[in-house]
Amino acid sequence: MTARESSSPRDAVRPLIRVRQIREFTDEAPTDAELDAIADAARWTGSSTNTQPWRFIVIRDRATLQRIHDGGLPQTRGLKTAPAAVAIVLPDDDQAISRAYDEGRAAERLLIAAELVGLRGGIAWIRRDVRALVSGLLGLPADRYVRTIVVVGHPTEAALAPKSPPGQGRLPRSETVFAERWPGDEG
Repeated sequence: MTARESSSPRDAVRPLIRVRQIREFTDEAPTDAELDAIADAARWTGSSTNTQPWRFIVIRDRATLQRIHDGGLPQTRGLKTAPAAVAIVLPDDDQAISRAYDEGRAAERLLIAAELVGLRGGIAWIRRDVRALVSGLLGLPADRYVRTIVVVGHPTEAALAPKSPPGQGRLPRSETVFAERWPGDEG
């Protein structure tokens, strides 16, 4: 069903609402076609003035994933069982704010694409003190670094289980979405 065929706008965006972080995966590896589709979705992500600052490295080697996992805990815990991951490589330059925004867009696009092809994904954050390890493992030049790795795979049943009771996974809409002005500011 397309967005236009949906019974309501809320139904149309429901697939986006269902995308969430997964950090525990089965041994079943994603196919090349699935990883190619996910990487292409990220490649087509918008960026500031279309600079396309990111490059993507698809990682399948278990030894590499395990070394990044071990070196970056707890922020890399999703790599423990992930059969694949996509590293977002950025230039190390003076555009940090713009690059962070573009990186976030690409990461979210990777998560959504994983969901759309029947997989799931999660974010592994590479702290500054772990960047040299990751750069070495991925063979990056000195002017590039990785801060975000999106882990990808088939989720375990436990990972799919709700973490919160129905309706309690997010703050209420009344506390997060406002019309025209900040609440209480009548000025």
